[in-house]
Amino acid sequence: MKRTMSALAENKPGVLAELAAAFGKSGANILSLAAGETENPGVSRIVLRLEGDDEAIDAAELCLRNLDGIIGIDDLSRKDFVDRELVMIKIAMSPQSTGQLMQIFEVFRANVVGMGQETITVELSGDQERIDGLIQMVKPYGIKSMCRSGMIALKRGDE
Repeated sequence: MKRTMSALAENKPGVLAELAAAFGKSGANILSLAAGETENPGVSRIVLRLEGDDEAIDAAELCLRNLDGIIGIDDLSRKDFVDRELVMIKIAMSPQSTGQLMQIFEVFRANVVGMGQETITVELSGDQERIDGLIQMVKPYGIKSMCRSGMIALKRGDE
């Protein structure tokens, strides 16, 4: 089972390390972790995409609630939320494949951010399915390197 959690934490050294250690003890696997400042520079939002059985994820959430520096936790999986991820991919390119790659980028609305003699680098933001779709389409051309940001998410609506 996969679940998405959002935590507000004090923006101070050691909080993220304690969080990762607490999850390691629970048996839940962290698939994605993204953290950054909120509208308040003293508070960070940490978004976790977790995998594990309900017992392991519930144990991880309980550990998280008991950590110093954690202000609040929200299990977004039980709510309506919007999520995004950023990916940058460096793809092998030849004169024969350039046109095909550009068509793929256009379909996915990916932006070319760098170009060399033998590679092209693109960026794309979107939900996980869109990111995975682009990766599958360019894989046959040869992915030279790739970096994914991890999921960020917020509840929809006025909450």
